Amino acid sequence: MIRARAAVARNTKNAAGGMSKIFLIGSIAQQNHLEDILGSNRYHVRKFDSINKAAKDIDENTTLFVIDKDQRKDKYFREFIKITKKFPKIIVAESSSLRGMTPWLKEPLTFPLLSRDGNELIYLVNRLFKEKQMSIDNINLKENLYNAQRELNFFQEVSKALTSSLELKVVLTKIMKKLRDMVGAEGWSVLLVDNETGELIFEKTEGRKTKARQQLRLKIGEGIAGWVAQEGIPIVIPDVSKDIRFLGKIDKTIRFKTKSLMCVPIRSQEQVIGVIELVNKKTGESFSKEDLDLLIRLVDQTAIAIERTALYQKMTELALTDDLTKLFNTRYLNRTIEVEIQRASRYRTSVALIFMDIDYFKTINDGYGHLVGSRVLVEIGQLLLKNLRTVDIVARYGGDEFVIVLPQTSPDAAVRIAERMRKAVEHHIFLKKEGYSLKLTASFGVASYPESSSSKDELIRIADEAMYHVKHQTRNAVYAIV
Repeated sequence: MIRARAAVARNTKNAAGGMSKIFLIGSIAQQNHLEDILGSNRYHVRKFDSINKAAKDIDENTTLFVIDKDQRKDKYFREFIKITKKFPKIIVAESSSLRGMTPWLKEPLTFPLLSRDGNELIYLVNRLFKEKQMSIDNINLKENLYNAQRELNFFQEVSKALTSSLELKVVLTKIMKKLRDMVGAEGWSVLLVDNETGELIFEKTEGRKTKARQQLRLKIGEGIAGWVAQEGIPIVIPDVSKDIRFLGKIDKTIRFKTKSLMCVPIRSQEQVIGVIELVNKKTGESFSKEDLDLLIRLVDQTAIAIERTALYQKMTELALTDDLTKLFNTRYLNRTIEVEIQRASRYRTSVALIFMDIDYFKTINDGYGHLVGSRVLVEIGQLLLKNLRTVDIVARYGGDEFVIVLPQTSPDAAVRIAERMRKAVEHHIFLKKEGYSLKLTASFGVASYPESSSSKDELIRIADEAMYHVKHQTRNAVYAIV
């Protein structure tokens, strides 16, 4: 039986020249003519009597076979074809006839050589090398596309999780189940740093929640998770039984058997706020470098989810919204701008700010009374929300001023959004059902970080100045300082 070396399965990256080896197999191996042609073109040639003997010498430098057509009669022919399917082959005939070539030519990357002309041989060798490289490139492109699609799907799932719930445990469960499936893990845990004690607590794990699991805590530096939190270094442990950092008491408490482990830190504002653990590959193998690289690329999205939900939960303890419009208030607005600026700095993106002021709003209060004015403000708030994305933040800044925060939005895009809102206000009929049918306009100022500002306060000031530029000029317009 043919025994090809393990390198056969990995042989998809060889290129012509250099250490490339071309095998001459069969009766043609005894003919020096072909060997001389290949050698003169700087190819390293190996000669074998049969496909069986040749298969035993295949390694990572083997790139192409030149084979006597009659080797199809060898009893190991089918097995040889199976293990060399990815290798280019030139099949040499004794005459210009294709007779007997069919078993060979139905395989990919295989061409017949119907003459002993040196130019034709070298032409076929070069052509096969190019076709093989194209095949490799196509495989890599498909793999890259598949991986990109998987990661895009993950980002979409995170976005859905954030818009469907602001409960941290619910969001973490949705995200971690997606991560688990992507790397093929059996289980997972998310441990977060307790700000009061500095210890790691099991915020969410796969499986049924128990009192014992809730009480589990790790000091920074304790166990593998504690070590990752302390050092800030991602790690793969192929066999936890051989790692002195592993704490068996955790498995005993949660009634789980950990074999292999992948653990990465979760960072926020350059600080480790927790760790993610993925446990036991479903295939029984250890987690790979590719698994770790994937998790490292995606962990920032988990950090964003934790930041957003944690921020929401903290803010709910305060007065988050304006009593009248139910939009966010200035306290929430200021904190949101800070968070989005930090994120924009980390990921080298932009965050835009729009200041909006209703034109001649005083005439509404004076002409119809403050109750009608208040109803107009409520309706404007709903109109703004209708014309923005779910990730955008709308806040009442005071009186008849509103502020919109646009995360990950370029200055040009922010101007277009402001113009869209300007038209929406201009074309809307306010309090139509109440019988007033009022028409209004508004002035908009746009600024962005880091393009026109370097801090939260400067961003607010410049957007406000841009809005007042419109107020003192034409009104009902958009002015951007970018």
